[in-house]
Amino acid sequence: MKNLVPIKQLILSISDTLLTSVCYYALPIIGIPSSKSRSNRSKWLSEAEYLTVPKSFLAFLVGFIDGDGCISIKRDKDYVTFRLIISLHLDDISTINYIQSVLKIGKIYTYPSRKSPTVKLVFNKTELQEVLFPLLQYHGIFFLTKNRRTQYDLAMFILNNNVKLSSELIQTVPVIHKQPKTAKGYVNLPFFNDWIVGFTCGEGSFFIKQNNDGCFQLKQKLHFLLFDAFKLVFNTTRKITVDKELYAQFGVSSKSDVQNVINFFSFSGHHALIGLKFIQYSIWLEKLKNSSRYAKLNFPR
Repeated sequence: MKNLVPIKQLILSISDTLLTSVCYYALPIIGIPSSKSRSNRSKWLSEAEYLTVPKSFLAFLVGFIDGDGCISIKRDKDYVTFRLIISLHLDDISTINYIQSVLKIGKIYTYPSRKSPTVKLVFNKTELQEVLFPLLQYHGIFFLTKNRRTQYDLAMFILNNNVKLSSELIQTVPVIHKQPKTAKGYVNLPFFNDWIVGFTCGEGSFFIKQNNDGCFQLKQKLHFLLFDAFKLVFNTTRKITVDKELYAQFGVSSKSDVQNVINFFSFSGHHALIGLKFIQYSIWLEKLKNSSRYAKLNFPR
């Protein structure tokens, strides 16, 4: 009888075991990881720490990748692999450093001698397989632009089916996330507002025209439902324009529309603009404050 464990202690022990199990399986690896990459994790966060990465940051990151990233699928002779690349002008290296500082994954490459100096953040297959993609699945966050969705679906097919050879690829891969069928459906996505902030860092611009109009624009390949959703978020009736039958452009400049833009980026509690886009936005605000047309708007202090 002396070896019996008190019932309270036993319950606590079982509870701890269950909690540990839940935490362990909360962020499952996608597919079968390569044994060759097991030694590259010394700087990674723990699973518990990854689960505390803010959802707003992940939504921001996906929007940024939708705007200015690429999931590159490479066929090297008979083999296939992939990686995720974010490429920016070297002047915007603070954005790259910020993303890496949060996730503790990815490798930074700089190319200062190029005609246009460049910095790249590259996530390898293992980092996507064990950290980033599982985090996106855990939080229900997904890509919204056509090109990125297509790339992501193919990458997930490769992981889920342990594809090694290019001959194992199929013509049509399963769709991982169904997209909203209406503009309102995009607006109702719980991560959409933070996604817009990231997308703005990649594809947006704040500027003053020669006629002193203060403008905010978003531009990318045609995706009318997504751009109609921008109209709903910024509460405007401005028409979406089409450039060269290839690109959709959302743009506003009226006082009421500009105020809505300021409200969204400065007063709504979303993820902040970062890097060069934050600098561009700050300069834009200062010019608006000194404009006779926009001076009476409500600006952040």
